[in-house]
Amino acid sequence: MSIPSRHKGSFDWVLILIYLALVTIGWINIYSTTYDPDVVSFFNLSNLYFKQLLWIGFGILLIIVILSLDVKFLERFSSIFYIVALLLLLGLFVFGKNINGATSWYAIGPLTLQPSEFAKAATALAIAKYLSDLQTDIKTLQGQLRAFLIIALPAIIIIPQPDPGSALVYAAFFFPLYREGLAGVYLLLGFTSIVLFICTLLFGTLVISCAILLIGSVLFYINRKKRPSKRLYIGAILITCLFSLSVNYIFNNVFEQRHRDRFNIALGKEVDTQSIGYNTQQSEIAIGNGGWTGQGFLQGTQTTGDFVPEQETDYIFSAVGEEWGFLGSALVVLLFVILILRIIQLSERQKNEFSRIYGYSVAGILFIHFTVNIGMVTGLLPTVGIPLPFFSYGGSGLWAFTILLFIFVKLDGNKVNEW
Repeated sequence: MSIPSRHKGSFDWVLILIYLALVTIGWINIYSTTYDPDVVSFFNLSNLYFKQLLWIGFGILLIIVILSLDVKFLERFSSIFYIVALLLLLGLFVFGKNINGATSWYAIGPLTLQPSEFAKAATALAIAKYLSDLQTDIKTLQGQLRAFLIIALPAIIIIPQPDPGSALVYAAFFFPLYREGLAGVYLLLGFTSIVLFICTLLFGTLVISCAILLIGSVLFYINRKKRPSKRLYIGAILITCLFSLSVNYIFNNVFEQRHRDRFNIALGKEVDTQSIGYNTQQSEIAIGNGGWTGQGFLQGTQTTGDFVPEQETDYIFSAVGEEWGFLGSALVVLLFVILILRIIQLSERQKNEFSRIYGYSVAGILFIHFTVNIGMVTGLLPTVGIPLPFFSYGGSGLWAFTILLFIFVKLDGNKVNEW
C-alpha cells in the first residue's frame, strides 16, 4: 500500500501521533499512580500528575522551537551542543544535587534538571556529524577510535555519579556505527562478552574455562582441513579465559553492593523480597493482577495501595499491566515497536548521511530504554534505573526524549519522503 508523497517541509504524522499517544497514555498512568483522593485541587504543584502536565506543556513549546529551526543550524552546531553537554556533566561533580544516592541533577530553585538525559541527544548529533564528515572512514582504526571516544566520554563521566543505567544507554550508538560500516565482529565481541560475563556469574570461572577450552578444541578440529593457525586459537582461548577470570574481580570490586544484589536476584542466585528485590516483586504482582483486560482505571490494588516504589518513574509499566491488563500492555509495546521501526524506515530513506545516522541513533536509544525498562519491570533484567521514554514521570526525561525525537522529525521533514 502506498501513501502519497510528503512535500518538503512537511512532517511525518505517524511519528507525531505515536508520540502524542505515548505521552497521553503515560500521563494517565502517572495520574493513577500518584492520585490522592484527599487532595481536592487538581491544579496543585504538590500533585505530580499536574507537574507532569506542565512538563508536557513545555515539551510542546520545545517541539515548536525545534521544528522552526534550520536543519543546517543543528548540523553546524552539533559539536558545540556536545561540548556543552560534557561540561554540564562535569559540572555535576561541583554543583550537582544528590538525590537517592546519585549526584545527577542540577537544582534550579524548585526545578531539577538531569543533564545526562540531554547528553544523549547531543551525543547523537555529534556522532552523526563526525560519521557524515567526508574525511571520516569508520572502517579504519583511526575512525573507529575517534567514534568510540565520542560515545565513551559522556558514559565515563556519568558512571561515577553513580548512574550506570544512563551510561549503559550509550551502547545504543553501536547501531548507527554498524549501519555505517563498522565490522560486525565488534557487535559479536560485545554480545559474547555479555554472555560470558553472565555465564561466569552463574556457573563459575572453572566451569566456563573448561567449556571455552572444549569449544575451542572442537572448532579447531572441525576446521583442521583449512589448516587454522594454532597460535590464533590458543590466543583466543587464553584471552577468553582471562576475561572469565576477571569477571569475579569486576563484580566484587567495581560494582557496588546494590548492583551485585540486583544481578544476583535477576540471575536467581538470591531471593530477596524485602529490600533490593522488593520493587521487582511488587511490580510482578501488579502486572499479574491485571490479567487480560486489567482491573480498571484507579482500581489496581498494588497501584492505589502504593505497594510499588518509584512506580511513577522507572516502574510505570507495572501500572499499565495492572490497570489495563495484557491488552493494554500489548498496545503500549506495539506503539513503541512501530515508533522504532518507523524511525529506522525513515532513516533509510534520508538523502543526507547526517540525518540517517542521527535517525539510527534515536532508534537505538529508544530501543535500549524500552527493552531494559520492560525487562527490569518484569524481572527479566536487573534493576538499573532506566526510565520508559515518554511515560516515566520527570521533566528532564520527557524534554530530552522530545528533543531527541523531534530533531529527527525536523531532519526528516526537510526532504520529500515516500512510504
